[in-house]
Amino acid sequence: MSEDKKNGYQKTENGREPKMPPMPKFRLNWLYIIIIAALAMLWFNGGGEGKGKQVVYDPQFKEYIAKGYANKVVIYDDHTLEMFVKPSYIKEVFGPEGLKMGPFPYVTVRYGSEEGLEQYLEKEKAEGRFDGAIEYDKRQDYFWSIVGSFAPLLLLIFFWMFIMRRMSGGGGMMGSGGVFSVGKSKAKLVDKDQPNRITFKDVAGQKEAKQEVAEIVEFLKNPAKFTDLGGKIPKGALLVGPPGTGKTLLAKAVAGEADVPFFSLSGSDFVEMFVGVGASRVRDLFRQAKEKAPCIIFIDEIDAVGRARSHGATMGGGNDERESTLNQLLTEMDGFGTNSGVILLAATNRADVLDKALLRAGRFDRQIHVDLPDLNERKEVFAVHLRPVKLDDTVDVDLLARQTPGFSGADIANVCNEAALIAARHDKKAVGKQDFHDAIDRIIGGLEKKTKVMTNDEKRTIALHEAGHATLSWFLEYANPLIKVTIVPRGRALGAAWYMPEERQITTKEQMLDEMCATLGGRAAEELFVGRISTGAMNDLERVTKQAYGMVAYAGMSDRLPNLCYYNNNEYSFQRPYSESTAQLIDEEVKLMVNEQYARAKQLLDEHREGHAALADLLMTREVIFAEDVEKIFGKRPWTSRSEEIMAAEEAPNEKAERVEETVTEL
Repeated sequence: MSEDKKNGYQKTENGREPKMPPMPKFRLNWLYIIIIAALAMLWFNGGGEGKGKQVVYDPQFKEYIAKGYANKVVIYDDHTLEMFVKPSYIKEVFGPEGLKMGPFPYVTVRYGSEEGLEQYLEKEKAEGRFDGAIEYDKRQDYFWSIVGSFAPLLLLIFFWMFIMRRMSGGGGMMGSGGVFSVGKSKAKLVDKDQPNRITFKDVAGQKEAKQEVAEIVEFLKNPAKFTDLGGKIPKGALLVGPPGTGKTLLAKAVAGEADVPFFSLSGSDFVEMFVGVGASRVRDLFRQAKEKAPCIIFIDEIDAVGRARSHGATMGGGNDERESTLNQLLTEMDGFGTNSGVILLAATNRADVLDKALLRAGRFDRQIHVDLPDLNERKEVFAVHLRPVKLDDTVDVDLLARQTPGFSGADIANVCNEAALIAARHDKKAVGKQDFHDAIDRIIGGLEKKTKVMTNDEKRTIALHEAGHATLSWFLEYANPLIKVTIVPRGRALGAAWYMPEERQITTKEQMLDEMCATLGGRAAEELFVGRISTGAMNDLERVTKQAYGMVAYAGMSDRLPNLCYYNNNEYSFQRPYSESTAQLIDEEVKLMVNEQYARAKQLLDEHREGHAALADLLMTREVIFAEDVEKIFGKRPWTSRSEEIMAAEEAPNEKAERVEETVTEL
């Protein structure tokens, strides 16, 4: 403990000031006790019924009867009776305070025998001294009577307590402050001393993103290095990328590397049904962060609260709750106050909808793009997720990385988990190559449906269709390399051909035309070798049509419309920036392009008719064939894929380094 704390002082911006004692917390249970006690006193004092009572003995009772004071006598089954006094004799019975007893005062008497009491009253009635009524009743249970009277009030109190408990996040009503804690921040604090912290070693790939966030770590570890030169520590960084790419994991790694407290919450945690709660939670979050500085605040899915503000008047108007929360966030990030040592990290996959004021310099100083992993990064991600998996010698990580283009880190984790489940389902001791192939097929294509009933003609048509795709992909230079072909129904598809997609940074017109021609190979094979076409090529035609329109209208790859991009313009009222005549010209160019590639596909299939037929027969027999089987029929493919070139280029320096090391060892 520091010397200031021992002496009762605290450090402030103005120096040392006496430490103020903590304010006592207001507890609502005292309020409940006071209300219930007041209502109970009101009940027992008779205020609710408007009548008073007095206890007398038997001689006094007979005296009152003899004098004609009795208006009515009510006899109960517990050997007690109530004698109601006539209004004109209230003062004689109850004295000067009688007028305060209410309009229907009575005296309570305990009697001995009910039969003797009845005889006495009949006698007095006959002699004219008692002219009132005699009634019989059962004595009520006052406890349940009181409970019944208070039941509606108690139910209302418990219902209100339940609502307040839910509003306070499920905590204790008194312990967490109840309704007074609704404006508190819901951020989860991950302290720097917490074990099993995540570091950059746990984040595979994303070299560029890690390099950028590493600077933030350096800011937090050694801020004087930058401030001494006149620089300012950045206030925020925005992680932008598709879902599943590891934005949240990267933010946790920054906190782990920087060895500072880490506040984590979602953008939806600021949203509440009560007005002003979101802004209050923002203020409370930054207050806590300043106390823990230096620290990191991480807001996941910030688009839930940072969406662009509307320009015109809406139903909420200027007091819209979400906009008020955003305004408070903007103020905290760049207001008159200082947030020294507090860095805000945020993640979103919808950066296009964020408010421009949130993205300007001084708030989110930099945007870090966390993209889908490329080939080499996927190898690193597989290496991380394969650590807990028991593998056999057949697993090839390089092949798995090439088979999963476009997969995010979350998708790769799902592949590894699915492969382990498939191996366990088949009672294997280790996960093999085939288990990973089945897992990828299961995720991409769906579950196999071997029980689907098909005739031989239908099966033959599917085999010829899939063999058409495989044949053209083998003889087209820029088509994706084939992995396997199957006619086993999977998901909604009756057959499928699996390829090794090329991850190109730029794509030429010739490459796109080859892909289009290979896609049309199934329909072309049906027309050539079956004599009729089917609906099996619907998905192929959809892909080809979209690709052709993209080439003509956006990429400027048409002979009649060269170097023109008819983009979708959202800033103006019109939907398409071209005329009707241009639209007709685009349609004509698309038709011409697709028809040319369809004719080319039929020509290639006709040239390799015998090999195509052998491939279809093999599919009918085995249902699944691989690239090795196609190579036996057509020979080795004359072109090397781009992925193979990249892998070879990476292995060459390693082999050269190994040869140099061997030479040095020999010397």
